[in-house]
Amino acid sequence: MSKPISPPLSPDSFGEQVRRAVIWRSASQILAQSVQWAATFLVIRILDPQDYGLFAMTSVMMVFLNMLNGTGLASALIQQPTVTKAEIRQLFGMLLALNAMLAVTQFLAAPFAAAYYRHDEVVPLLRVQSLLYLTTPFIALPGALLSRAMDFRHQARANIAASFAGASTALAGALLGFGVWTLVAAPLMLLAVRGGMMTWSARSLMWPSFDFRGSGQIARFGGVLAAGQLFWFLQSQADVFIAGRHFSAHELGIYTTSLFLTQIFVAKFVPPLNEVAFSAYARIQHDEAAVAHAFVRAAGIVMLVAMPFYVGLAATAEPLVLIALGEKWHEMAPVVRLLALAMPFMTLNVLYTPACDAKNRPGIGVRNGAAGAAILAMCFLVGVRGGPAGLGYAWIVGYPLYLAASTWRSLPVIGVRLSDLAAAVAPAVLASLAMGLVVRVADLTLPPLELHARFAALVVVGAVAYAAWLMVFAPATVRDSLAVIRLRRAQAD
Repeated sequence: MSKPISPPLSPDSFGEQVRRAVIWRSASQILAQSVQWAATFLVIRILDPQDYGLFAMTSVMMVFLNMLNGTGLASALIQQPTVTKAEIRQLFGMLLALNAMLAVTQFLAAPFAAAYYRHDEVVPLLRVQSLLYLTTPFIALPGALLSRAMDFRHQARANIAASFAGASTALAGALLGFGVWTLVAAPLMLLAVRGGMMTWSARSLMWPSFDFRGSGQIARFGGVLAAGQLFWFLQSQADVFIAGRHFSAHELGIYTTSLFLTQIFVAKFVPPLNEVAFSAYARIQHDEAAVAHAFVRAAGIVMLVAMPFYVGLAATAEPLVLIALGEKWHEMAPVVRLLALAMPFMTLNVLYTPACDAKNRPGIGVRNGAAGAAILAMCFLVGVRGGPAGLGYAWIVGYPLYLAASTWRSLPVIGVRLSDLAAAVAPAVLASLAMGLVVRVADLTLPPLELHARFAALVVVGAVAYAAWLMVFAPATVRDSLAVIRLRRAQAD
């Protein structure tokens, strides 16, 4: 009989473990993303909107198949109190088998996707991208093992090294004139490096087992998460799927690049925090008061950073786009402004899933995803008639409705009252709205300035306004957030 493997004990308090994990995960994410952003924005300036439009056409199939890649099975490994060596070998076998099938499926289905979008270039792009699935087992399994041990240090190192590898590949491809193939080669290099380093760190390279008897619990948990990802796919890719049929490659590139810019925070910073949160919630899932308190605090701190980012992005969209991406992307500015106003609702919404999953209620995420898929798809079908800006308005209408449905279903499971959540995020919301008003007034009253000077002035005005509002009207929120950042235990309730 295989010996159960449990998360290793630590002399540190659980709270200190969580704080250390957050610091490692967040700090590494900031460094890794800084490298990737620097390369990404340089590459965007070199490539054309059409390149990004073609790449977006391949993303729908990629995202759809990726939700079946078995990462939900790895999440089940984190959630279980104990796990045996035999179960780890079974999981490795499942991941290898699943992802081999996905690679073959995408290779064979590529011509059908190209026919739908009416672009033959989609076929070779999708077929080369099928290699991406082969890296998944070597990322998901070691990631689960390291997360069980709350060891985010080794994951951080792998992410940083992979970011440098991906960024170097992207810059080289763009400068050498590879066009859209630059966007294919960079993630291949990034995932290959990450998979190799994480597998080495977790010592997870082993002989896989394809005897899946007795693995029903892991399979069921992973299946429920995959179902939830199905609805996430429908809501996150419905806009590109619909627009890809109606827009030119240029228009689609404008829209998807605008979406990338506005989703930087929710797509790049929130997921690693959610990884830590899921591991932490799973460890305290039987203490309902602790889970509720941790969720409310996490939501307040996340929105304290997210809200000024989004409001500032909306207020400075025009100079930011021209400075960061260049004149050929000027059509993005109004689309960015609209999408930025919808992103706070998305950010708060994605915080619900790890708390519900860790309390062994993954079905909540599935129902939330189903509601979101239906709401957003209907909005996109109407909004696509207005071009990229029309889809921006669809986000503004659809996401508040989606958040309302998710909040109604999730908060009772987490054990949080709506009034407590509202009180936690109110300081960030009010301060950001005040900041946005001040920046808007400043933009209208400033004398004519050179583009860079105008942007810099607006950023300074916004930062001062936001900090001043918080210091005057929410000093307790500031103190509590600083205590977390400095790894000091917050004051008792």
